[in-house]
Amino acid sequence: MLDLDALGLEPSLGETLPLNAYRGDFRERQRTISGLDSWKLERRQHFEEPGDSSWEAFSRGDWEESLRLAEAERDFIHEFSEETAQQGVVLYRVRVVEKPLIPYLQWEMHLLRLRAEYGEKIRVVGPEQIQVLEREHPLPELVTLGDQVVYKILYNEQGVLDGGIRYLSSDVTARCRDFIQCLYESGEELSSYFAREVAHLPPPLPQ
Repeated sequence: MLDLDALGLEPSLGETLPLNAYRGDFRERQRTISGLDSWKLERRQHFEEPGDSSWEAFSRGDWEESLRLAEAERDFIHEFSEETAQQGVVLYRVRVVEKPLIPYLQWEMHLLRLRAEYGEKIRVVGPEQIQVLEREHPLPELVTLGDQVVYKILYNEQGVLDGGIRYLSSDVTARCRDFIQCLYESGEELSSYFAREVAHLPPPLPQ
C-alpha cells in the first residue's frame, strides 16, 4: 500500500549534499550498482536545465532546433544504455504528467521517448492516481541506486537542480523503491501515451 509518510525521508535522517557534491556522489555510485536496478520518480511539472543545449533552444522558442539537438543525443543515450545493460542494471522511471501539458513537459516527453527507445522503462501517471497521496504536500523527486542509497533531489524555486538529500539506509531505499514500483505498475507505457497525447501537438511556446 502506498504511504508517503512511511518512507522515512525526514531530512534529519539523511545528508544534504550541495549541487557539486550531489553530482559527484551520484556519478560515483552509479558506476558501482552492477546487477541492481534504479528507480526514479519525477513529480514537478517544470524544470529549468541551463547547460542543456536542447532545453536552451526550447527556452528561447526554437522548437525545431531543440528537437534536432535532442536527436543529436541519440548516440550518447545509446552508449549509456549499453553500459547500463552490461552492468545488469535496468532503469525505471515514473513521470507524473498533468494535462494540459505545459511546454516544458512537451519538450521533456521527446527526450524521454528517446530514452525509452534504448531500454529505459518509463511509465506515465496522472494526478488523479496520486491525489490521495498529496493531501499535505507534493510527492518528492526521488531516485534510487541499487539497494543501499536513495536521493531526494532538490530544486530551487525556478526548478533548477540544487543538490540532494542522500539516505544510506537499505530499509529506506527499499521502501522508496517499492513506493515507486507501485506507481509504475499503475502507469501507462510512455510509447502509447506519447502517441496519443504528445505526437500531434503543435510547437509549444516557451514559458
